[in-house]
Amino acid sequence: MAVERVILAVVLVAVALVVAAVVQGRRPDAPTQSRTAPIPQQLDRADFDAVEVAWLVVVFSSDTCAACEEALVKANSLATDDVAVVEISWQAEPELHRRYAINTVPSLVIAGPDGAVEAGFIGPPPAGELWAAMASVRDR
Repeated sequence: MAVERVILAVVLVAVALVVAAVVQGRRPDAPTQSRTAPIPQQLDRADFDAVEVAWLVVVFSSDTCAACEEALVKANSLATDDVAVVEISWQAEPELHRRYAINTVPSLVIAGPDGAVEAGFIGPPPAGELWAAMASVRDR
């Protein structure tokens, strides 16, 4: 009788381990990109070519990033006489990526005349949201 109880306990533990393994296998994979990555709050306008323009849109990118191309195309649609769009590639200017703690590309920021970042996006922004953000900060 005691042997039967031990066998029953071993079988129950084995079944519990199999169920746990199956449940563990059904969990979704962790995200590959942080949605909470920080964006800089302040830019030194002297770091960028467009010092004289009122609004600066900076796209932090990488040469190997397809999503960065999409973000740059959307950002370029904002370019006007008072809005400059600048791309900062990791390969070309890694010191600016480090200076502004850019760990995720594309990262896009909209900065005002004083360098204060008024809006930012991690990943390629939806066009409507990007245009709305630009309109919102210009109306302030």
